[in-house]
Amino acid sequence: MKKELKLIKNDSWLKPFEAAIVGRHQEAIKKESELTQNKKFSLSDFASGYLYFGLHRTKDGWVLREWAPNATEIYLIGDFSDWKKKDSYKLVQQKNGIWEINLSSNQLNHGDLYKLIVCWNGGEGERIPAWATRVVQDKDTHIFNAQVWNPEDKYEIKIKDFKLNTNEPLLIYECHVGMAQQEEKVGSYNEFRIHVLPRIAQLGYNCIQVMAIQEHPYYGSFGYHVSNFFAASSRFGTPDELKQLIDAAHEMGIAVIMDIVHSHSVKNEVEGLANFAGDPNQYFYPGERREHPAWDSLCFDYGKNEVIHFLLSNCKYWLEEYKFDGFRFDGVTSMLYYSHGLGESFTQYEDYYNGHQDDNAITYLTLANKLIHEVNPNAITVAEEVSGMPGLALPFEDGGYGFDYRLAMNIPDYWIKLLKEKIDEDWKPSSMFWEVTNRRQDEKTISYVESHDQALVGDKTIIFWLIDADMYWHMQKGDETYVVQRGIALHKMMRLLTSSTMNGGYLNFMGNEFGHPEWIDFPREGNRWSYKYARRQWDLVDNKNLTYHYMSDFDSSMLSLITNEKAFPNQPIVEIWHDDDDQVLAYQRDDLIFVYNFNPSQSFTDYGFLVSPGSYKVVLNSDNEVFGGNGFVDESVKHLTITDPLYKSENKEWLKLYIPARTAQVLRKVD
Repeated sequence: MKKELKLIKNDSWLKPFEAAIVGRHQEAIKKESELTQNKKFSLSDFASGYLYFGLHRTKDGWVLREWAPNATEIYLIGDFSDWKKKDSYKLVQQKNGIWEINLSSNQLNHGDLYKLIVCWNGGEGERIPAWATRVVQDKDTHIFNAQVWNPEDKYEIKIKDFKLNTNEPLLIYECHVGMAQQEEKVGSYNEFRIHVLPRIAQLGYNCIQVMAIQEHPYYGSFGYHVSNFFAASSRFGTPDELKQLIDAAHEMGIAVIMDIVHSHSVKNEVEGLANFAGDPNQYFYPGERREHPAWDSLCFDYGKNEVIHFLLSNCKYWLEEYKFDGFRFDGVTSMLYYSHGLGESFTQYEDYYNGHQDDNAITYLTLANKLIHEVNPNAITVAEEVSGMPGLALPFEDGGYGFDYRLAMNIPDYWIKLLKEKIDEDWKPSSMFWEVTNRRQDEKTISYVESHDQALVGDKTIIFWLIDADMYWHMQKGDETYVVQRGIALHKMMRLLTSSTMNGGYLNFMGNEFGHPEWIDFPREGNRWSYKYARRQWDLVDNKNLTYHYMSDFDSSMLSLITNEKAFPNQPIVEIWHDDDDQVLAYQRDDLIFVYNFNPSQSFTDYGFLVSPGSYKVVLNSDNEVFGGNGFVDESVKHLTITDPLYKSENKEWLKLYIPARTAQVLRKVD
């Protein structure tokens, strides 16, 4: 009798769909066996395409290989050939659609620009090699070319086996190197390393999620329309400078995960893979499944072994070559469903097993997670997934797809909806608590109030929903309006509630910890190609005459509290009390008690909660004056519980507190 998969064992509601779940599990096993020739070699060995394809320096010269089964001729062109087809730079066709050229050492030099001219029956075109590891754009012509990258003085990575402290929760600082600087320009890897990394370390985050690393033709795509999957974006600097940045992060104890885009690819033909050798389906699904209806991009054919090889090799490349610590996989929902999740509500389990799922993509994601953890057992994988697909963040052996975490995308949606649709008096703590703890209990999630999605033009950050135009006129200390005071208070409370109820990790987007006042708007024709809103105004949080630092200081203290609690995400969350009329909420994690009063106008004296007997002391208080509060809570008081015979058998006593309106406080049991 076969052992029941843990995914089904832990959730009896999945039993009717056992055949589909087991089928997907077996398909991944079957595909791995096929790719590894019945495990004659490892999945990691299979995913080493980047060591074979692309341009490589050899002992005697150079070799370049490309997969182009539809091609009839391929020429290497560049500075060295006057950008013309020459027989001396003609590739030779090998087996299985592979083309190769061997060159002497003097035929190519570091810094040379190059492309391919790919010919096919009925046409030809210039192409950047699919496996190119360095792609640059001409500042004047804006043309992209591959570039030979073989400097004499290569940067040697110092820390090759970084391991994050797994006893701490994963605290992710989502960031974009290009817009991380104060100046109105594109920032660099070096500027980020020197100026921004120390800020992140000081705040208490132990992981950065770096966006827009894979090369993309359009800066304003935020890095999500990738053209060159193996090339670190040259907008921000050189490969060596990126390696140096990652090294520096590791020296600070900060893990670095990459926002990897395998859910789709840009439509560009010259720069990308769209029509690489006259075959629009070389990398992508045929027919109507080729184009993504919402993203104006192309969808990979995950059923093709060569495509799996390309994408798995891409994962391994970033882990091995740059020492990234893992990935946040973009657009997983889009990959899982034929509909890309568009127009679907996902209200019942049948929606996950009704035959509308792309089993090829599911197999690929499962194998990608297996590979990543085979290459680096300490690697971190996070899925951006909104449908709630069961098992996504469960180990493969349990019937899952192998992600370490899934983003809790319901939480930011909830906060935005609350701010848009409810007045403060209608905020219900029971609803808030349910939303921040609503997840599959056996799968770890990343909780967050907002990410880059809420910071883009067309949406609003939380602070803008709260304060709006007063951000521009009343953030000076002493000049705060009621709107500003309310905004700062709720900004702190929402973050504490979200982070303290995590069951895996917490995420914040760059600058949002201090209530960055501007949305993100990349240079485009509509704003006259301005960088005014594609940057971060660090001077606002550094200026102690402004109120921004209150939010940042609270964020840092909040993270410090969480980090210093042993295995905090694993501690059970026990609701102590909620009263929707009073708008009061209290819950416990180990020795910490979290108390919130969301009431906008009413403070409560001697408000009682039943807790384990002992004495309690305030360890974090949003109303502290150092965080922009009123200082109504006396933090020096040790709160002793009061005996009640009615609850003696339950070993509970009354903890009586003063809880001011619109505040949160955390108490620790001290004896």
